[in-house]
Amino acid sequence: MDDETLDFFTRLSSPIVRDDWKKSLNALFVLLRRKFVFDNLAIYLVEGTGSTPEVVYARAAGRGRNKEAEASWGEEIANQVISSGKVTEVTPVKKLSTDRTAMPHLLGLPLILPERRGALVFVRFGGPKFTPEQMPLATLAATHVANALEQNILRESLTQLEHARHRAQLQDDFIATISHELHSPLGFIKGYTTSLLRSDTTWDKATQQEFLAIIDEESDHLLTLIDHMLDSARLQSGNMSMDFQPVRLDSLLRDMVQRVHGRHEGLEIILNLASVPPIQADTVRLSQVFDNLFDNAIKYAPGSKITISLQVKDSWRIITFADMGPGIPPEHIPFLFERFYRVPGQFSKSGTGLGLFICKQIVHAHHGRISVKTAPGKGTAFRIELPLRPEIVE
Repeated sequence: MDDETLDFFTRLSSPIVRDDWKKSLNALFVLLRRKFVFDNLAIYLVEGTGSTPEVVYARAAGRGRNKEAEASWGEEIANQVISSGKVTEVTPVKKLSTDRTAMPHLLGLPLILPERRGALVFVRFGGPKFTPEQMPLATLAATHVANALEQNILRESLTQLEHARHRAQLQDDFIATISHELHSPLGFIKGYTTSLLRSDTTWDKATQQEFLAIIDEESDHLLTLIDHMLDSARLQSGNMSMDFQPVRLDSLLRDMVQRVHGRHEGLEIILNLASVPPIQADTVRLSQVFDNLFDNAIKYAPGSKITISLQVKDSWRIITFADMGPGIPPEHIPFLFERFYRVPGQFSKSGTGLGLFICKQIVHAHHGRISVKTAPGKGTAFRIELPLRPEIVE
């Protein structure tokens, strides 16, 4: 073996480490074609028994490039290779046509993968034949392909396991959180009710009213918590019905602000609301979304002013809730709208991690979109985009 060939084998044998397995194979086959000519190439995979092989990668590099749709990709030989587990070659018996793409020389090599079978198929249109001297290169290429696919399968499995672990952790956190959230109002209700029922103590009217106000407030808290859990379950299963009616968003937002001011007199709210025609929406569910965004701003950005804007862009209505609070670290942004997710640390105040999940599901039920723009120290802005009619999807 001369030095040039040895160097080529060394470079071909060097692992190509990339997260994108297709780019890795692209680089491999560009290098391979310098010594091993092929026109078309296809990789087939099949899972389990009785399944049909599917193309997971294909490359047209030579004569088949301009006739990619009609040219051979070796499906039949792939079936043979996968069934037998052996290298298979198919050569035209004689010249059947002046069209070289109608006379494919095929070479199929088995791919051995965990719980999967596959085939690497090389196609040469009109020849030349694959020779025994070229088999080591083809076999080495098949080994690299199998390794690249196996690494990709392992990455996918690890990603799935990580997602499963993440979901399990969220559920564990939810159980712990919900236990605390249920226990807290029940503890208040039980404690103050027991105090009122004591026969050895007489409470004055003002104290009784104070105790009853606390019981009433904690009962509301408990009811809200249960409603969130039920809404989350209905939205998750797709069983929450929507009552679409004409809704004036500017009027709805002004009414919401009046109610919020009734509960938080000192809260500064700035409105920039365009006057817009009615849209088709569920008033109750949209109010639920706005309530949640108000509650989040009050809870996580205490003392900050809240700016609410309503704009029109084509057939969309854009609503923005913005505060000047501490913002949210960027690593938490991808998970904010997940069920049960709560930002840890200084943001982990009382809550179940269901509010933003419910907001997202309600907005999606209106064929809308919800997103967040935030940065530590720069506040948080939630953006809701609603179509003029629920059936409009961009």
